[in-house]
Amino acid sequence: MIKISILYPYRENGRFDTEYYATRHMPLAAQLFGDKLKGWSIDIGINAGPPGTPPPYVAAGHFLFDTLDDFYTVFKPHQKTLVDDIPNYTDGGNGTILVSEVKVSV
Repeated sequence: MIKISILYPYRENGRFDTEYYATRHMPLAAQLFGDKLKGWSIDIGINAGPPGTPPPYVAAGHFLFDTLDDFYTVFKPHQKTLVDDIPNYTDGGNGTILVSEVKVSV
């Protein structure tokens, strides 16, 4: 299984609308990706470990696919729609993409 993660770095005074991201952007992506998408989740950063420290990432969105080709097949036709939606929830740009292989899932 392949996981596509989009990591949004924490920025002092940066804008990131977690409500919009969780209720509009990620569900939109899930709908566009259809049955190739095997699951999705969101992490909202709290801190970097010690209390009171800012998190390294304000948020991360994760998508699960059987193969990387499955991701590319569904992402490419909808890339513009999803990228055009980014300003609705953040002023911090596209985020950093991490592609990883999931070995164990619970």
